[in-house]
Amino acid sequence: MTKKSKFLLSVFGIVLFLTAFSSFCFAQKGVSLNAPREIPVIVDSVAHNPSHFTQGLFFDGKNLVETTGQYGQSGLYRYDVPGGKVLDSARLDERYFGEGSIALGEDLFYLTWKSKKAFIYNRNPFKAKGEFRIPTEGWGLTYWRDALLMSNGSDELLQIGLGGFNVVGVIRVTDDGKPVKMLNELEIVGNTLYANIWQTPFIAVIELPSGKVVKYLDFTDKAKDIARHFPKTDVLNGIAYDGKFLWITGKYWPQIYKIKL
Repeated sequence: MTKKSKFLLSVFGIVLFLTAFSSFCFAQKGVSLNAPREIPVIVDSVAHNPSHFTQGLFFDGKNLVETTGQYGQSGLYRYDVPGGKVLDSARLDERYFGEGSIALGEDLFYLTWKSKKAFIYNRNPFKAKGEFRIPTEGWGLTYWRDALLMSNGSDELLQIGLGGFNVVGVIRVTDDGKPVKMLNELEIVGNTLYANIWQTPFIAVIELPSGKVVKYLDFTDKAKDIARHFPKTDVLNGIAYDGKFLWITGKYWPQIYKIKL
C-alpha cells in the first residue's frame, strides 16, 4: 500500500470516527440522526434583540411575536418586520420563567417552564386575562387540528383541548422507531411540524399525525459561526412561518434568519 493510500485511509477513518462520535453525542441528547440532514438556504435576515432569551416565535399577520424566558426577564413582544420596532409588550411576574406561545382568535397563550401554568393574554393589544394549569413543564407551543400542541422536553407532544384545557391526545415523536427527546419550540405548517431540539443545532421536521421525523434542518455551521463572533449567544431556538418562508433564531442571537423551504 502506498503512503498516499495509507494517508487517505487514515483520513477516511478519522471522518468515520467523528461522524460516529457526533451521532453518539446527539443520541445522548435524544437525537438518533437516522433521518436525512439538510443544510437550509438562508435568503435574508433581520435584527434580533441580543438580550432576548428566545422561547417562542410566530407571525401574527405581518408582525412577529416573540416570548422570552429567564426569571425576572420573561416577556411578550410584538415587532414590526423588517424594521424591528417594538409595537407592544408585556412582562411576566419575576416568579415565572416564560416559554413558548401561540395566538388563536382573540387570545394569546403563553407557557411557563416549571410552574405548570400557562397565561392567557388578549391578542392585540397584549393584556393579561386569565390562566390555566398544564400537566407537565411547558416548553414549546403551537396549534394543530383544534387543539394546542405542547412540548415538554420529552418525546411526547401533548394535545390540549381548548374547552377545559385537558390533554386530549399524545403524539410520540420518533426517528426510525426511536424516541426523539428534548423537543422544544414548535411551528406548524400544514401537517408538518418543525421542532427545535434543545442543545443541538437541529430542527426536526416531523410528519403529523404519525410523529415520524422525515429529516433534520442542520444549522451546525451557522450556529458555530454565530458563537465564534458572538460568544454570549446560546442555543438555536425560535421558529416562525410567514406563509412562505421559515424564520429562525436563537437565544441571545443578534439576527433572525429567513429560510427557504
